[in-house]
Amino acid sequence: MAPVTLDHSPQSATAQSGFARLWHGRTAYLSGAVCAAISAVMLAPIVFTIISSFKDRQEQLAVPPQYLVRDPSVESYAKLWNYQDGLLVYLFNSTATAFLAIVFCLGLTVPAGYALARLPVPRREVFFVFLLLALIIPYQALITPVFFMFAALKLSNTLVGLAIVHTAIQIPFSVYIMRNAFDAVPPELEEAAILDGCSSWQVLVRVFIPAVVPAMITVALFAFIMSWNEFLAALVIMNRGDSYTLPLILAASREETTIGGTDWGMLQAGITISIVPCMAFYLALQRYYVAGFLNGAIK
Repeated sequence: MAPVTLDHSPQSATAQSGFARLWHGRTAYLSGAVCAAISAVMLAPIVFTIISSFKDRQEQLAVPPQYLVRDPSVESYAKLWNYQDGLLVYLFNSTATAFLAIVFCLGLTVPAGYALARLPVPRREVFFVFLLLALIIPYQALITPVFFMFAALKLSNTLVGLAIVHTAIQIPFSVYIMRNAFDAVPPELEEAAILDGCSSWQVLVRVFIPAVVPAMITVALFAFIMSWNEFLAALVIMNRGDSYTLPLILAASREETTIGGTDWGMLQAGITISIVPCMAFYLALQRYYVAGFLNGAIK
């Protein structure tokens, strides 16, 4: 039997290189097509929501439905602006609650993450796991006792009370991110600061916090989005009209019917307005968010 020989000629190498480039090009085109299809599916509801918010009443009720706007109108936004106590009231309530939740969340989880990662806390791993167990408990199961407790403390119908609930929901995940972020900081930085005479608080403020800013921004972003979109806790705790957040007033507008049924234009206008802050907040902090999530979630 004749021995098998491999062809190492320049022509063979050139052919193999050309086949590899062709295969890589086809794979890239296929990946791009799949990503474009997924993006189109994800963006379609948002695009149609924005388009619908600029339709007038007749176009909203047209049969068959019209997917494009023939005569753009801001009628729906004008209705929403003056709806009940006014759009500005609900935007302020949602914004203030979200930023209070960010402040509370960072104020609690930054020291907690530092202590669990760097300080000699007895059984800190057990305590850390115990905190993470809160992730498996749905907060909806605790809303009723929280409502009675807040009513006794006169925290119901207050933005501070709602922000406390949102902070409690977000704390387990935020502690996880911050603890791993502090744990990823090189110990040589801490040792150098201690040799320079820094206390634990000074080490935290001067060394660790500048090193974990991306993780802090990640925590702030998640806290903002969760608080901005949260509905059930706000529905239970806030029972006065002028204390409603934006999700509550959108649900109220959905239930309120007019001639011809629900005012879908006003509802779509409210949804469009509610999307803008989340998208702006995310796009402004995107690069910090990606770095913080990787540093905090992967050790």
